[in-house]
Amino acid sequence: MNSYYPSLTKSEQKVAIYVLEHMDQILYFSVTDLADAAEVGDTTVLRFCRKIGTKGYQEFKLAIAKDLSQQEQEEDSGEQPNGLITSIAAHTKQVIDETVQLLDEKKLEEALVLLSEAKSVHFFGVGTSGLTAQDAKNRFLRIGRRTDAIIDPHIQAMTAATLTEEDLVIGLSVSGSTKDTLESLKIASDNGAKVIAVTYYARSPITRLADCVLISGGKESPLEGGSLGAKISQLFVIDLLCTGLALRNKSASLLMKEKTAQAVVKKIY
Repeated sequence: MNSYYPSLTKSEQKVAIYVLEHMDQILYFSVTDLADAAEVGDTTVLRFCRKIGTKGYQEFKLAIAKDLSQQEQEEDSGEQPNGLITSIAAHTKQVIDETVQLLDEKKLEEALVLLSEAKSVHFFGVGTSGLTAQDAKNRFLRIGRRTDAIIDPHIQAMTAATLTEEDLVIGLSVSGSTKDTLESLKIASDNGAKVIAVTYYARSPITRLADCVLISGGKESPLEGGSLGAKISQLFVIDLLCTGLALRNKSASLLMKEKTAQAVVKKIY
């Protein structure tokens, strides 16, 4: 960054200065977060990333994460790590506590209203978020709500094109910047479908497309992509939605839980 600094525009230099002064913090920034902090536009941040030799913002953060990780390893080489079980358990608890603090009950209620009114519900996600989408489909099936989990970007786009104002899409993306998911949500929104976004970043591209935003905990650096903490946070939000929907129609939900359980009871010894 220092070597490219003289060739940058004034706006891009503002980004460089902020990054150099807050290197460890921007690992957990969305592109919008960094743009706001440096007082520039999103496109300026993206131009800056390309000018210093990276293809985009995520690759830029990955390069920084590698350098910082190497520095931390050198600094911690003589230290004894904490107990593995204890440290992982503490991190998992922290993720749930963080999600509880970040979630807005009014937003959760708005999401439940959208869910209860929707003719059909589709979960969109790719990568680890795609696995969460599939878990969500299974969870909702047990209370008798038929949903769809689509993790292939092409099928997502085609499905989105068929939706109407009676349909709902729940987009899952920790970063809030996953291109495939964003493009599909944009198509769905343009066709009138309602959109709920589940993300860590309150200021990220996905939130601009959403009618309702649910913030989950479990931030992750570029080297922690697909972290279990982030997935646990997403699943916690899904559980809140599913349980909240079930409580709105207790008798029907209980009946469906019994029927689905009975359907697989003979498959267990």
